[in-house]
Amino acid sequence: MEKKHLKIFLLISFIVCYIIPVFSQTPSFLRCEYLINPIGIDCTSPRLTWMLNDSRPGALQKAYRLKIGTDSVAVLSGKGNVWDSGKVLSDKILVSYNGQPLIPFTRYYWCVETWDKGNAVYKSSFAYFETGMMKQNNWKGSWISDGNGNFGKGIKEKAAPYFRKEINISSPIVSARAYIAVAGLYELSVNGKRIGNRQLDPMFTRYDRRNLYATYDITDFLKNGENAVGVWLGNGWYNLQSTAVWYFDKAPWRNRPAFCMDIRITYKDGSVKTISTDNKWKTSLSPLVFNSIYTGEHYDARKIQNGWNKPEFDDSKWTNVLVRPAPSQNIVSEQIQPIRRVEKICPKSIRKIDEKTWLFDFGQNISGVTRLSVKGEKGTTFTLKHGEEMKDGRIDMSNLDAHYRPTDDTDPFGTDIYILGGGGEETFSPHFNYKGFQYVEVTCDRPFTLAADNLTAFFTHSDVPPVGKVMTSNPLINKIWEAANRSYLSNLIGIPTDCPHREKNGWTGDAHIAIETGLYNFDGITVYEKWMADHQDEQQPNGVLPAIIPTSGWGYHWANGLDWTSTIAIIPWNIYMFYGDSHLLKSCYENIKLYVDHVSDKYPDGLTDWGLGDWVPVKSKTPVEFTSSIYYYVDAKILSDAAKIFGKQEDSKKYSALAEKIKTALNKKYLNVETGVYGEGNQTELSFPLFWGLVPNELKLKVAGQLAKRVTADNNHLDVGLLGSESLLNALSDNGYADLAYTIASQKDYPSWGMWIENGATTLFEDWKSVSSTDGKIKSSLNHIMVGEIDAWFYKALGGIHPDFLQPGFKNILLRPNFITNLEHVKVQYRSPYGEITSQWEHKGKKVIYKVVIPPNSTASMTVPQGYRLIKAKVGGEKIDLESSSKDLYLLQSGHYIIELTRK
Repeated sequence: MEKKHLKIFLLISFIVCYIIPVFSQTPSFLRCEYLINPIGIDCTSPRLTWMLNDSRPGALQKAYRLKIGTDSVAVLSGKGNVWDSGKVLSDKILVSYNGQPLIPFTRYYWCVETWDKGNAVYKSSFAYFETGMMKQNNWKGSWISDGNGNFGKGIKEKAAPYFRKEINISSPIVSARAYIAVAGLYELSVNGKRIGNRQLDPMFTRYDRRNLYATYDITDFLKNGENAVGVWLGNGWYNLQSTAVWYFDKAPWRNRPAFCMDIRITYKDGSVKTISTDNKWKTSLSPLVFNSIYTGEHYDARKIQNGWNKPEFDDSKWTNVLVRPAPSQNIVSEQIQPIRRVEKICPKSIRKIDEKTWLFDFGQNISGVTRLSVKGEKGTTFTLKHGEEMKDGRIDMSNLDAHYRPTDDTDPFGTDIYILGGGGEETFSPHFNYKGFQYVEVTCDRPFTLAADNLTAFFTHSDVPPVGKVMTSNPLINKIWEAANRSYLSNLIGIPTDCPHREKNGWTGDAHIAIETGLYNFDGITVYEKWMADHQDEQQPNGVLPAIIPTSGWGYHWANGLDWTSTIAIIPWNIYMFYGDSHLLKSCYENIKLYVDHVSDKYPDGLTDWGLGDWVPVKSKTPVEFTSSIYYYVDAKILSDAAKIFGKQEDSKKYSALAEKIKTALNKKYLNVETGVYGEGNQTELSFPLFWGLVPNELKLKVAGQLAKRVTADNNHLDVGLLGSESLLNALSDNGYADLAYTIASQKDYPSWGMWIENGATTLFEDWKSVSSTDGKIKSSLNHIMVGEIDAWFYKALGGIHPDFLQPGFKNILLRPNFITNLEHVKVQYRSPYGEITSQWEHKGKKVIYKVVIPPNSTASMTVPQGYRLIKAKVGGEKIDLESSSKDLYLLQSGHYIIELTRK
């Protein structure tokens, strides 16, 4: 080989053998507070996380080193002037900042170095986070409104207000940030351009106890000379003018929308100038003549003020703003995955009803908005009616407006109204509203021709990143998974909601039933952390929580028993299990304790009938005392385990004893030890104690056998309500009856999830009886997540992917797949905090080929399903003998496995 070619060969070999592997093993996915490069954070000790990029078998992190500083070049060169953790011998990938006190309005750069088990070191690229206000007294601005409200006596003005302020920039700038806190909703613009793509922002809170602010980088939107800042305010839940059964129109905080903003400009010479809201801002009413987050929006384009948010606009007819007190004294940074218009959807079909009315079918039930694009004569009025059901060829809203209590006909439900300005092509889409719908009926006040491209829909929800996927050989199962995900997202609008149309409330029971479905499919920690802060805002001094959160005050006396408001314990616990992060659990610890202590005081014998019970059952009814007492046990058990985690030994003993007391009392009253039957032996009564761990170990097989017998007697169909829908499939598959559980899950007739899909559903329904309203009797929602636990069951039972209580956050994965006889193949993927987990199997005659991916720095404990034995295994293409800790339990290190099993 020639010398020149030898050099090239050696260079290529060096790159392939050393450079590429180092690059591929570089730590990645750096996040602060579970967000990528967030700005405006308030916490003094933010959480930093990363993942390893190392596909080698047995890959793990032996040590890490964090470097943080204010100079990106210095950080990349290995110097952290704010914090250098030094080399820490630990496999942790979640570390809280522990350096010098963080300074407000400062960008910090950080990187991480990791050492593998061979002591090779790998360095990440840098990420950053930027602090915000940090303290309340750093705010400079005043809270301003347009003065049209009459605080405490109702709000008469319907139109949404505009606000504007001109700013002169005379020197080169380095950076500019806008910090905006709003009571209500807003859109921010600079020089006529909207800032960001957040929708329905900020998130809904108990406004008189906590308000949220957002931070925007507006550097590139400002120019030398005159600039204009515009703010458009909507009502949101702060000033709800629509009337419904939860009395948000009478909320104690209700007032005309208001906001506070600081624009902090850093100039090239190092000087800083803050431009704040004050009484010099100007305001005017906008063309948005009515807006309700609950019902719809009315827009009169004849009232458009072109250029209102641009420089040199003539605002001489605008009025001065009103300076108001802050809604609360607790203004905190909104560090959350925002609501966005995530998916654009074109009509599946369009049909002319008459000369003035056209029906659009978008092919799927969603939460969101539509966008109308038309051209016509000034004053032409379009009415857009949104619904999820059809009857006699027209939209039927009888299942949606059941809770609406209108005082007149000026605020039609689920309806937008747009009046043309007559200026050529016009576009309208709601700014401060969303709806749940599949169909839209567009009616014009005069004959008009519409085409498919005149109306577009946008699936709108909290933009939580997807982390899971389920694919099977059964198309019905795949469609149920898709429908459950669509329902989940449709009901994640800054808070978990029950439905995107008829209520839009943060129903607690719906949310904790669906928590695992949410976490297996989406990275939703930021939404849940925000919502648990809402719980803390709403909890009364005696520990009681309302049934809907946030609330106007409704829900403290009905529907808020143990089976619903156990969210305060169940959700923080699940966040801990899925993320290995105890921050939320620790934050809520005293709230859980206060809640459990209240129940203990009220029900000293260990049993409680406080709750709604197994909501919307098929036919069998379970005593409320039975299900509520089990949730009482669950809460006490979580509290005991949390106390142990946090070193509170006395609390751990106390609540462990309480949990045992509840368990003993329930089993004494409801369990027939001889027969293994609880209560009357219906599906919820038998599955609930199995699922939640109240059945004595020696009786589990007997109780599970009785459950299987009960299901068989029910023609292999479910007979449960909301609560039983969480426990039924899990109790069967966890106790040797996975095939039977799958039979229930894959049924196509009443009652079943598959029945809905077979009848054209693209989302899950509220009631097992809901198929269509052709009989005129259906009154329930067709987009609910509350019976969506089946989605999580796919991950747990088919994929067998479970978190490990002893090593949470999937540091160790409990792999318990079930090779369902009537399924040919299954592939389940989940991106854990350590990386992607894959559990994939396929039947090959009597054999099963099982492919598993365990991410770096984690392990798995694999249980071979009953009736199967392991033949051979490969990892990274090499044949290996798996380490076994006991019969049918194998220990897997990180890596890509192909495992062959056969029936015994």
